[in-house]
Amino acid sequence: MNPRPSYLSRSLGLLIFGGAVAFAQTGADPMTSTHASGADISFAKEAAIGGLSEVELGQLAVQKASDPRVRKFGQQMVDDHTRANDALKSAAAQEGITLPTSTDKKHEELRAKLEKLSGAQFDEAYKKEMLRDHREDVAAFAKQARAGNSPVQKFASDTLPTLENHLEMIERINGSAAKPAM
Repeated sequence: MNPRPSYLSRSLGLLIFGGAVAFAQTGADPMTSTHASGADISFAKEAAIGGLSEVELGQLAVQKASDPRVRKFGQQMVDDHTRANDALKSAAAQEGITLPTSTDKKHEELRAKLEKLSGAQFDEAYKKEMLRDHREDVAAFAKQARAGNSPVQKFASDTLPTLENHLEMIERINGSAAKPAM
């Protein structure tokens, strides 16, 4: 029996989830771990995909936005989410979790949609997406941060203030935050 076709089939399937390297090295399912809980694995996978997407979309904002506040916010997303992605990799490694190395279909479709826009149309679509995304992220990271004291949970707790700051920033840019008293 030739194991190569099975290996290729499984590797291609795992590549979709960003785990082909771990499979090739260990022969184990990269989305499981002997150290991590199911909640940590699921959260880490989603956070990795979201973080990669934030960097990609932030780079688009730097290139395509007409509003300097949107360009500045985009650069902030690149900088902060690059750091957060590195911190997540470290936390996941401590728990034996292999993270995806690319975004999923949903995020790829969003990026493709935004790539077709420019100027004010891009600004509005990007701001709307960042507002929705950061509201969801703050809720997910807060929930994960309360879940215990694993390295992934500590990552969520440590990253939550940055995400809350991003949410406040994009609310101000969108004009949906309460105006400060003069």
